[in-house]
Amino acid sequence: MDVSGGSGQPRSDDGEPTERPAGPTAPTNDGGPDPTDAPTAPPRAGTPADTGKPEPEPKPEPPAETPTPENKNPKTPPEPPTSATDDTGERGHAHAGMAKGRPPQRPREPGGGLLMGRPFGVPVYVAPSWFIVAALITWVFGGQLDRVLPELGAARYLVSLFFAIAFYASVLVHELAHTVAAIRFKLPVRRIQLQFFGGVSEIEKEAETPGREFVLAFVGPLLSLVLSGLFYLAMQPVEPGTVPGVLLAGLMVSNLIVAIFNLLPGLPLDGGRMLRAVVWKITGRPMSGTVAAAWVGRALAVAVLIGLPLLNYSGAFGGGTEDANGMDALTDGLLAAVLAAIIWTGAGNSLRMARLREHLPELRARTLTRRAVPVETGTPLSEALRRANAAGARALVVVDADGNPLSLVREAAIVGVPEHRRPWVAVSGLAQDLTDGMRVSAELAGEDLLDVLRATPATEYLVVEDTGEIYGVLSAADVERAFVRAMARPS
Repeated sequence: MDVSGGSGQPRSDDGEPTERPAGPTAPTNDGGPDPTDAPTAPPRAGTPADTGKPEPEPKPEPPAETPTPENKNPKTPPEPPTSATDDTGERGHAHAGMAKGRPPQRPREPGGGLLMGRPFGVPVYVAPSWFIVAALITWVFGGQLDRVLPELGAARYLVSLFFAIAFYASVLVHELAHTVAAIRFKLPVRRIQLQFFGGVSEIEKEAETPGREFVLAFVGPLLSLVLSGLFYLAMQPVEPGTVPGVLLAGLMVSNLIVAIFNLLPGLPLDGGRMLRAVVWKITGRPMSGTVAAAWVGRALAVAVLIGLPLLNYSGAFGGGTEDANGMDALTDGLLAAVLAAIIWTGAGNSLRMARLREHLPELRARTLTRRAVPVETGTPLSEALRRANAAGARALVVVDADGNPLSLVREAAIVGVPEHRRPWVAVSGLAQDLTDGMRVSAELAGEDLLDVLRATPATEYLVVEDTGEIYGVLSAADVERAFVRAMARPS
């Protein structure tokens, strides 16, 4: 079983906490317009940047005590976000004096337990829950060995532990099959994690065609079937009543069960992804395939919850009513409930992920960008806000004398400066220095845009054209709100 994930909505744990933005507002004591009269509509796509170059002005002498950006007692309420549209239709840019920013480096892989290695460059983690399952397998399989090989004594638990490790090594081979196929199709794999019930291959993007989706899902169960066959062949020259014979038989059966279970036609199992690919091929819509496979997965969860205890009680798995007791029934019920919950939850997550990907193209940097005005480092905040209000802009970019961008004035910092102190505070003291990762291409959209924002967590980003000209400023809060609105719309 594998999970295609990693390209989702902006997460609060990926970076700085998102603060409610407040667009630049002019102070009331310097002759500028009132903050409530500031234009509420930034320009339409193509007009976010202001064309005027700032003129140096004498900086007022500050008082002895200078407010800091950490001041959290604003007198001006935050300005609600508005769509990036304007009625002017005029286009203007402040020359950035630089080439297009180098794409940000990929962040370190997230954890997920104990790092075991990096086959094919993909980190493999063992989740803490695996140790619980390994102990459970050791205990259960040890009890079976006591009936088959009573002469082992306490050593049977060492044999059982070896079986647990070998079984999860087989699961790892299953997941590596998905990983190799994903790499073959040029799909990034975030990590492999061995956890409570099997393993997860986190593939960050979905396959481009239903055929590739089918192959990507099928290779895992196929490898499990191959392993089961190999263990069966290895059993032939081995004495059945010996430790190697019992181990090989157990690994053959367990891999066969893994293959059959994963071939069940419901998400999030591999068989569900194969069903999704078939429906996708027939209808031409991946979302239709996801909906069909997810609902089959939910029906499968109900069937497991009810059917697994009944099958075990009826003797389908080698037991019978005469061998059953209250503890066995309780164990079977708990196992069925856990499996059903995993399948049901996975099916729901697959639906949400498909809905997310369907709406991702609606997130475009060009349409979400706020118009910005360039100001030099020594410009007082009150003067910078006056210029922003006059230009109908809602962001400030600090530039040098040649117009090259140096930093972005943070909205939270603006709100934290009382109006009566703004003539004495320079914009440079409220700005965050630009890094390569904070320069975003205006052409980015959808998953590519979210990948760039996740790679360099920040509250604001400088949006530039391919020529290097400033297009405007993108607020992470605006992206998050746009994402939430898109997800709220029906598919």
